[in-house]
Amino acid sequence: MKLSCLQENLNRGLNIVGRAVAARTTLPITNNILIATDQSRLKLAATNLEMAITCWLGAKIEEEGAITVPARLLTEFISSLPNDKISVSLSPRTKTLELKCARFEARISGVDAKDFPPIPKVEEGITTKVEVEAFQQGINQVVFAAATEESRPVLTGVDAQFKDDLLTLAAADGFRLAVFRMPLAAPVAESSEVIIPARTLAELNRLVAEQEEPVEIVVNPSKSQALFRLKDIELVSQLVQGTFPNYTQLIPQSYNTRLIVSVDEFLRATKTASIFARDGSGIVRLVATLGAAKKAGKLTVSARSEEIGDDVGEIDATVEGEESKIAFNGKYLTEVLSVLHETLVALETTNPSSPGVIRPVGSDNYLHVVMPMFVQW
Repeated sequence: MKLSCLQENLNRGLNIVGRAVAARTTLPITNNILIATDQSRLKLAATNLEMAITCWLGAKIEEEGAITVPARLLTEFISSLPNDKISVSLSPRTKTLELKCARFEARISGVDAKDFPPIPKVEEGITTKVEVEAFQQGINQVVFAAATEESRPVLTGVDAQFKDDLLTLAAADGFRLAVFRMPLAAPVAESSEVIIPARTLAELNRLVAEQEEPVEIVVNPSKSQALFRLKDIELVSQLVQGTFPNYTQLIPQSYNTRLIVSVDEFLRATKTASIFARDGSGIVRLVATLGAAKKAGKLTVSARSEEIGDDVGEIDATVEGEESKIAFNGKYLTEVLSVLHETLVALETTNPSSPGVIRPVGSDNYLHVVMPMFVQW
């Protein structure tokens, strides 16, 4: 193998695929990055056996070849080089990769590319496309609600339902549920439901940041793997096996109180209360009060801790229905309010022991259900 490319391109490519390098593994070669020539371009690939990222870069190829080298060593070396042309050559006999850039050069011992785990090919199956902006918004507003503990593996993923020209993403961890609906750029031939690991979607969210064209999604017929194809980047992920809970039963169909408040004000009041809630199991109390004649109602956000003290914040609110009180974990409120783009948000409640529903005002494609916390009022 003999080629040359720009330091900034190689550095960017290594940072892209480096996210898929195994952190803890019983298979040492998954700590390596595969470097190969592929149809007059340079191909980089990494896998942790659950997810694989492949990236193609422009390069001047003089001789074909492939090798795997330690990811961390290569990435740190390349990132420390000046922004100049890098010459890369491989000695097939000694499996040594030689790198030269400006007045720097290094030799890195590699492992034969034949020993690298094959990157799965996902060719046929359910194929569709989704616009980048909607996809990013959907991932942002759903992925944080997935479970981080492995006790129920299906909850560590995001449920994806493809139907006609609609994609519905849902995540739940037993305490909250987030559901986002978005249009597909290309309708699917048949309806399908799969569970995508939350970690995969989080990585995808970083990768699509610089992308403008729609993201192509292919799910293989056995629903065991999915391919996400971007410009010059492919991400293949194993899918979570199992059945996602029927979350539609968790969404309250009615409410006794509906209040509309400013997202920014609600977020500030919740963050302030959460400082005092740290010692009190994270409990933030909400009390909705109706306004007197022609006056706006108000929402009181408070928290108290026996040891350190208490805090009360008030914000204007449009309150429909009855006056109400309910308590939530402040972390859950803060996380959902932080990902909303709208200026106003509605909170619907039935009673202090029933879930609350948060919906952005002016948009009907997202809802968030939060379980209440039981407190002595």
